[in-house]
Formats: sequence, C-alpha cells, structure tokens
Amino acid sequence: MRVERLVTSGTFSLDGQTWDVDNNVWLLGDDDQVLVIDAAHDADAIAEAVGDRRLVGIVCTHAHDDHVNSAPELAARTGAPVLLHPDDSVLWKLTHPAAAPDQALANGQIIRIGDSAVHVLHTPGHAPGGVCLYVPELGVLFSGDTLFRGGPGATGRSYSDFPTIISSISRTLLTLPAETVVHTGHGDDTSIGAEAPQLEDWIRRGH
Repeated sequence: MRVERLVTSGTFSLDGQTWDVDNNVWLLGDDDQVLVIDAAHDADAIAEAVGDRRLVGIVCTHAHDDHVNSAPELAARTGAPVLLHPDDSVLWKLTHPAAAPDQALANGQIIRIGDSAVHVLHTPGHAPGGVCLYVPELGVLFSGDTLFRGGPGATGRSYSDFPTIISSISRTLLTLPAETVVHTGHGDDTSIGAEAPQLEDWIRRGH
C-alpha cells in the first residue's frame, strides 16, 4: 500500500468571496485498487493518476467546493461511490444541488483498501462534517483542512468554529502517535509530534 500525491489548482468560493487555491489530492492504494481522498478541481488529472486501477471510493474530508468540485464527475466516469459525512450536506448542496453523495461517513468507521484499514475520525470545526483518515499500518493521517503545518484550518467563514476545531485536534488528532505523518489538504506534510507542542500558542492567538 502506498500514498501518492497529486496537486490540482482552481478556486475556493464561500460567503461571496473566491480565492485561488492549490489542493492536495491523495491516492492510497496499490497496483490493483486505490482510494481517492478529495477530488479537487480536475477530474481528468485524477482519473489519469488512478489509471487502470479499480477506484474503491472517493472520500471527501469535507464539502468545501475546492475539495468536492470534481467528485460527481469522477464518480460518473469510474462508478466509484462518493463518501461524505452527513453533517456537511449543507456545504455539499452549495456546490452540487442536483447530486448527492453515495455513502455517509461516520466516526469510527473503517474503510478497507487492500490490507490497510482506514479509520474515519470525525473532526468538525473547519466544517461541521470534516473528517480525517488515519491509517495505523502506514503511520499516516490525511487531515483535510483540519490540521496543517503550523496550525488548525481556517474558521473565519460560515459553518466553521474555532473552539470546535481546537477540541477536534486536541482530543482526536494529538492523541495519535507522535511519529504519525500528516498529509494535509493544502501545502506540505507535517507530523503529530511537530504540531502537538504548539496547541497552546494556537489557542492564545485564536486561529
């Protein structure tokens, strides 16, 4: 089982504003099957990265448009289901009012891909239905926009809340092994051990 990273570019829009963004699309799999985490911006590029492997699922860490804008198209092309936590349905409908996710994610759920177990961790705050995906066998966490190098995801827009994201990070993520590599939704990797000592600083600064 290996982790592959694809960077796609586009925009993120919410609350009447739009920003240019680069997104990390993560692929977890082997030579036969693969899981896509966050189908962002470019279904063609993601489909090319999948290649002739069976796409087991398209997991959405949350439903901000830059993370889900290509999900229905990729699903239609591959037959793979789109998985989203139901608490993010309000955000999903802003982008895809005529399409619905295929399956609901739940805290504690395990998604099987090859010999690996992907543990779904509900981590609200950046978005109400935000999830992270923990793969103990590989020592990796896919954090979406919940945790980045240097701090939590943004909470200054609709449907987000700073105390909630701090609670999610401190109770759910920082309890993972320090050596856990964190693959983020944007930008560079970090680790649980690198971020844990900064928690009080984040709380003091308030973002």
